Amino acid sequence: MMQIKLASKLLIALILTSFLSACGVLAVGGVVASAAVLADRRSPNVQAIDKGIDLEAGNALAKRFGDNAHINITSFNQKVLITGEVKDADIKGEADSYVKAMKNARSVYNELVIGPISTYSVRANDAYLESKIKTQMIFTEQLPSNSMAIVAEGTSVYLMGILTQKEAALAKKVASNASGVKEVFVYFDVISDVEKSRLDKQGKAAETQPATPPTFQ
Repeated sequence: MMQIKLASKLLIALILTSFLSACGVLAVGGVVASAAVLADRRSPNVQAIDKGIDLEAGNALAKRFGDNAHINITSFNQKVLITGEVKDADIKGEADSYVKAMKNARSVYNELVIGPISTYSVRANDAYLESKIKTQMIFTEQLPSNSMAIVAEGTSVYLMGILTQKEAALAKKVASNASGVKEVFVYFDVISDVEKSRLDKQGKAAETQPATPPTFQ
């Protein structure tokens, strides 16, 4: 029964994450609701750098520490969040040093917990909580959910993104009100309304560009 519940939560989280990333219109309770999903405020180059940091650090630390750690790396706008569990302080320190030495890491936030390694059921709950908060963010007016990263670890939620002060306060409020959340930690890059308008226009322009260069006759 426990395995069925675990598989169900993982499946729901995966479906929600994939679906919410793909579109901004969902049917809820038989009513079609429109959600404004804005473009990512990071440049394509920074998005690629963030992905590279996630992969490089995640793979390297998993290989180095094996079963002695469960480490998650989340990079957004070259700010790197380290979460998960490690068996001792030495591993926490080594992980911190490794990420801080990466040339593209602008700043590092080490939230690793020293203690027992989490079970798969706990990780499934984390993924499910993240997907629930993501859904609520998408359906919150004036909140650019595509310019944020949401990480859940137990009852703690970590938010990263490029937001105005007003958006940042709203995002923290939405996450704090989600069922199962006790603490919310924020690592935002706060921007002005003028910068917000510039980035949003830039993102919309990028979305209209062809995926491949035009062919001239």
